[in-house]
Amino acid sequence: MTLWRGRLLRRDASRAASSRNGKIMNCPKCNSELVKKFYKGMIEVESCPHCRGMWLDFHELDRLEDIVFDKDTRKGSLVHFQTKTNFPCPQCGVGLDEFQYRLYDLKLDACAENDHGFWLDAGEDERVMEIMQRRAMEIQRKVSAEAEWKQVLKGMHSFLTRKK
Repeated sequence: MTLWRGRLLRRDASRAASSRNGKIMNCPKCNSELVKKFYKGMIEVESCPHCRGMWLDFHELDRLEDIVFDKDTRKGSLVHFQTKTNFPCPQCGVGLDEFQYRLYDLKLDACAENDHGFWLDAGEDERVMEIMQRRAMEIQRKVSAEAEWKQVLKGMHSFLTRKK
């Protein structure tokens, strides 16, 4: 699940699939017709053959992140510092909002008005996975440091009780 605008979005593909039933979607950046493809053989996305960007429904971004880090509660808040853009949502045509992704140096676009999904420019999919991989390593490092500190404290407690 992804935290979006103060609420959790569930991985419910039925709402997303019905919202684009047979509708031709165009790239918000270059207006080329989007084509369906399977990203890494796992996630069905709409991709732009011209600029290489891709449209992900809300649950699909969560699945992309899960490829490298599936601890939803430890991912952090998704959206920070939203601003309107002139790029239209491929599904409804409303202007996408640009936002800072999880407080990292990556800006993504989203249909905040109707909760349709996210636009990732070419290469931003790899950046999302790099960020999730880095987040997973940071959390593992914290967990290891806490476990080591706990052992140090246990040893100190044992030492102090023997000194009494």
